[in-house]
Amino acid sequence: MAEMIQGERPIGVETPLGTDVLVLTSFAGEERISGLFSFELQLMSERGDIKPDEIVGQNIDFYIRFPDGEPRYFNGHVNRFTYRGKGDRAHIYQAHVVPWFWFLTKGADCKVHETGSQQSAQDIIDGLLGELGYTDYKWDLKRTPEKRDYCVQYRETHYDFITRLLAEEGIYYYFKHEQGKHELVMTDHVGGVFDCEDAEVQLLSNLAQPELTDNLSSWNHDYEFTTGKFAHTDYDFEKPSTKLLVTKDTLISLPDIKKHEVYDFPGDYLDKGLGDGLAKLRMEAEEAGFDSVTGSSECRSFSPGGRFEVVDHHNDGEKGGKWVLTAVQHTADQGGNYFGGGTHSDDIYKNQFKCIPAEVVFRPPFRPKPRVHGIQSAVVVGPSGDEIYTDEFGRIKVQFQWDRLGAADDKSSFWVRVMTPWAGANWGMVHIPRIGHEVIIDFLDGDPDRPVMTGMVYNKENMPPYGLPDNMTQSGIKSRSSKGGGAANFNEIRFEDKMGSEEVYIHAEKDKNEVVENDHTVSVGHDETMDVGNDRTRTVGNDEKVDVVNNRTRTVGSNESVTVGKMRTHTVGINEAITVGASQEVTVGAAQAITVGANQATTIGVNQSNEVGKDQSVEVGDNQTTQIGKDQSITIGDNQTIQIGKKLSINVGDEISIVTGKAKLVMKKDGTILISGKDITVEGKGKINVKASKDIVMKGKKILQN
Repeated sequence: MAEMIQGERPIGVETPLGTDVLVLTSFAGEERISGLFSFELQLMSERGDIKPDEIVGQNIDFYIRFPDGEPRYFNGHVNRFTYRGKGDRAHIYQAHVVPWFWFLTKGADCKVHETGSQQSAQDIIDGLLGELGYTDYKWDLKRTPEKRDYCVQYRETHYDFITRLLAEEGIYYYFKHEQGKHELVMTDHVGGVFDCEDAEVQLLSNLAQPELTDNLSSWNHDYEFTTGKFAHTDYDFEKPSTKLLVTKDTLISLPDIKKHEVYDFPGDYLDKGLGDGLAKLRMEAEEAGFDSVTGSSECRSFSPGGRFEVVDHHNDGEKGGKWVLTAVQHTADQGGNYFGGGTHSDDIYKNQFKCIPAEVVFRPPFRPKPRVHGIQSAVVVGPSGDEIYTDEFGRIKVQFQWDRLGAADDKSSFWVRVMTPWAGANWGMVHIPRIGHEVIIDFLDGDPDRPVMTGMVYNKENMPPYGLPDNMTQSGIKSRSSKGGGAANFNEIRFEDKMGSEEVYIHAEKDKNEVVENDHTVSVGHDETMDVGNDRTRTVGNDEKVDVVNNRTRTVGSNESVTVGKMRTHTVGINEAITVGASQEVTVGAAQAITVGANQATTIGVNQSNEVGKDQSVEVGDNQTTQIGKDQSITIGDNQTIQIGKKLSINVGDEISIVTGKAKLVMKKDGTILISGKDITVEGKGKINVKASKDIVMKGKKILQN
């Protein structure tokens, strides 16, 4: 039996199975800018036992020859291989061929891409393709992509993630084929395309240049109404008053076109200049669909990203136009007998294409981010050794439960804002979640790049402060001292709502400070106990009043000092007893008045000393009794006057002695009276009686009588 060979036939295939193990009978497929190409190859083989691991996933080439016999190669990978049965003389197969980029649709991830290092979309894509081992690509950019603080791939295939980032940056892509490989080209400008080998073409119905063998078969020039204006805005919490609204009008001139606006939020920018650039990209993506051509041809070099010129056309308005292909559908059918050699044919290939003016830059359509539906759990993270990690806004860093690559450190996410019940201008509520706490994360507009912490939850490692369900009636706030605090180091406000045991409990681990700028009222329905372990200072700026309805006891363990700046009034309704264990000293700077409504008794265990700087006046309304257990000494610096309204009675148990200078009067208890002095005069205005029970002795130099 003759062997199946492709020889010089116009189409062929080259596979790892070997030369002509598979032969190509026909192919059809589509290529487009910013899309994956896809081809269906109809194949024949003498083998009916081709195994999947021999062909599925393998890189293959297939080609169609130009009229001069040179092949135009297509390259790709077989992602599906089908055995369709046996024909008259060979087994029939079908292969589906895709680019290496297609394999990225088969991998998805939940990943935070390198936060903290300020990477651009280009950096992130380079990193991801490098991780996956793909190198057949190149960049051709005029605009440098902006650095990103944070970029999340959330439940998104690698393909969707990369194409979304490219679309956000206005970068389109296409593939260039050669024997043995195909290259992904990513570009963002009109010059990022290439010239087709069929660089000059003409419409088949107007063969002004018959030497052009590959010609256009049809040419349909379309103009389509598009959006006339694009606007978007965003919000920067660091500049909350800054208005970020940006509007971009179309350059297309059509009646009333600018009445039709697309307005979007959020715009994913914090700088108005960046927002203007992004709005321009969105508008250019709309404008790319305004002016286009669909057609058909036999131009075998046509490929997306290729540029050509229409050198002749029956409509002069179309002549000379330069165009860039955005999509091409290829069809080629060999037919004929593969058992034996063959030659090429000129009429087996045709295509349908779409193109836009070469001066119009293609922009891929905007691809929305995947949305996070609902809240998620995460763990607060930070640098090793820290317990609290935050910034000036009270933001935190977290690691999501799905983040398998994060190191649970300060690089696991960017700063996440923390929701609080109150947030004013330097007032509100602050509770900074601590490293290791489990928190609940929501996402603004469902955007995985815009997380916000909305709450915290307990787990088995972080249990509630009050044992549950036993203490289900308790609620409150209990903190932990940091850094290095343990279970015994905390501040706390606790409420006990158990009927009959209601309590408000406040615990300050160290200091407690209260500031009341006006009134402070405390009402205690029953007892109050205050226990101060060390010193206590109380300062009252104006008046203080203490009312004790019943008894009051004050015990001072050591010294007490009371200083009254002006006047002091001390009123005791009934009795007062003052006991001084040792000495008592009372100093009055000016006058002192003591009024006793009834009796006063002063008992002094040892000594009493009264010192009056100037005058002293003692006035007793009725009787006064002074009783001295031992000696009494009275020293008068100047005069003493004693005035008695009636009688003076002096009763001395032993002796009375009165001395002034050399004069002396002594009276003893035995009745002896001694009067001693220089001159003694006894003078009576009436009688003087001298009477003695015994002798009267008179002795002197002279005794004179008259």
